[in-house]
Amino acid sequence: MKAYIELAIGFARTGITGYGGGPSTIPLIEYEAVKRYKWMSEEEFGEILALANTLPGPIATKMAAYIGFKVNGALGATVAIMTHILPSIVAMLGLLGLLYSFRESPIVGGMVQGVTPVIGYMLLEMAYRFFKNGQKGLGLSKMLLLSAGSFIVLQLLGIHPGILIAVFLLTAYLIASRKEKAAMAETKLFLQRKEKSS
Repeated sequence: MKAYIELAIGFARTGITGYGGGPSTIPLIEYEAVKRYKWMSEEEFGEILALANTLPGPIATKMAAYIGFKVNGALGATVAIMTHILPSIVAMLGLLGLLYSFRESPIVGGMVQGVTPVIGYMLLEMAYRFFKNGQKGLGLSKMLLLSAGSFIVLQLLGIHPGILIAVFLLTAYLIASRKEKAAMAETKLFLQRKEKSS
């Protein structure tokens, strides 16, 4: 029961405070999942984020579903999704008409402009932490090279991020599979030599 309550509270918070939706909500979800409730490590969160980017649909909902499922199965996923989206739905229904009627107001424009730097900083901080985590596994030179290549592919060539992430995931899988096969072959050879010598 405690796990469901924590999921409900954590994802209700991200739903209420996730102004702008999508990418702006990701640092809030990371805070709840990694720092507050410790449902997963920072590295695992990064892997889930990469995987979620390759699937269709809103990123925050996919993250909620995965984390909820990890914590407490299908019911956990349902609780996480519902508590994440319900505050937004209620707020949207209650405020949409009001905001629409004041859409030309400088106050509403000022509110949007005022919150933009905070969201920008949160995304920048998260990007820096992901870069540092990637550097641990790949090394600085490879991380810089892959980051520069990603920038060229995404910004200059205009290729969808999901395609790039899928290519990276497939490449990483193939490299890991090859290393695992090589390690198994080496172990097998070592055991055969040991048997012959004994």
